[in-house]
Amino acid sequence: MAKMKAVQVPKPGADFEVVEREIPEPGPGQVRIRVQACGVCHSDVFTKDGLFPGISYPRVPGHEIAGVIDAVGPGVKNWKKGERVGVGWHGGQDGTCAACRRGDFVNCVNAKVCGITYDGGYQEYMVAPVEALAHMPESLDAAEAAPLMCAGITTFNALRHSGAQPSDLVAIQGIGGLGHLGVQFANKFGYKVAAIGRGPANAPLAKKLGAHLYIDSAANDVAAELQKLGGATAILATAPSGKSMSGLVGGLGANGVLMVVGVSPDPIEVPPHNLINGKKRIQGWASGIPTDSEDTLRLAEETGVRPMIEKYPLAKAAEGYARMMSGKAEFRVVLTM
Repeated sequence: MAKMKAVQVPKPGADFEVVEREIPEPGPGQVRIRVQACGVCHSDVFTKDGLFPGISYPRVPGHEIAGVIDAVGPGVKNWKKGERVGVGWHGGQDGTCAACRRGDFVNCVNAKVCGITYDGGYQEYMVAPVEALAHMPESLDAAEAAPLMCAGITTFNALRHSGAQPSDLVAIQGIGGLGHLGVQFANKFGYKVAAIGRGPANAPLAKKLGAHLYIDSAANDVAAELQKLGGATAILATAPSGKSMSGLVGGLGANGVLMVVGVSPDPIEVPPHNLINGKKRIQGWASGIPTDSEDTLRLAEETGVRPMIEKYPLAKAAEGYARMMSGKAEFRVVLTM
């Protein structure tokens, strides 16, 4: 049997291992993907440290995948060898639970997660169910497309479901792995974009990415600054800090929404009257399903939205992961094959 390189986690908390495996064969309803690039996401910590229930080990992480269909399994229709595809966090659904019966696949109670439920993209070839596949435009570079399968779809999808309309004031909290994409998408949606960062250093980058103004949270009361502008219709909270998110609610305008996509261990704490006055709300937002990924990729292709990336070869996945976890990457780490 032909062999391939893969990077696996042998057990929770263990170091990554570069191993040789047999190239897998796709089963019914599956395709095999020759992986070209895989983004390294902070959520890979769930696999690395065993923080997600039910993971079996060894497991190959990775859910920001760009590649080419290499083989199709029995019964597969509408997908062909040679097609460019992506796979993101949403790795499939059961199709039978109450959420799925309503077409709400992202909330499937038995949803599969690529790199958690089954082996992900830290390998040269992988197998995925067809319901996890997104068509990928030919013109997108694989290394730039990969982060759009998680960081991209998450910010794109949250913004487009926020209720904000073109010319509305929309704030993006954090100019990092999620935020630098959120600023770009918000600009392309036609919003008046306020970028929120800590310290003055990020101001030039925020403006370059498409922000119309920059608010330094270390030197200003962010909520007060947003209220001077009439209050934000939506604030996209990407920084992993419940405390910093809590202070943003006061910057919302009437009927405004705080869209939470950053994962933090500490709670968001808001006095009830801050929500009642002005009918404001807080909403969490998961990434989305493959058709959402396709929308993200198409808009990125058409408008030039691209992630800022640092590339590492597959064999140096441990270095790439450590770079991502350090918080010093600018801004997405991508493994290339």
